[in-house]
Amino acid sequence: MMIVFKKNYRIIDQLNGSSGSIMDNIAEGFERGTRKEFIQFPGYAKGSCGEVRSQLCRALYRTYIDRKEFEELYELATTISSMIQKLISYLLKSSIEGSRKNTT
Repeated sequence: MMIVFKKNYRIIDQLNGSSGSIMDNIAEGFERGTRKEFIQFPGYAKGSCGEVRSQLCRALYRTYIDRKEFEELYELATTISSMIQKLISYLLKSSIEGSRKNTT
């Protein structure tokens, strides 16, 4: 099954893009320097986790991956999404302004 998956460059690109976007959005939000933006960008990262889970479902339905691989990866993506939500919840309660105070 993995041979077929390796030849489907579109879904591989989508998985690479959305999984990379998770980390990139958290980094970008942190670098923005305000609490408000730091909260906003992890929200985008959570959305990317949802995209990864959707793409994993598609890969399973098309038999590009087997059930065991799917369950392991889906659980990991769900765990990451939960961790990001905890970060967002922490930031919402935090009084830390960031290195560049929010002007809006």
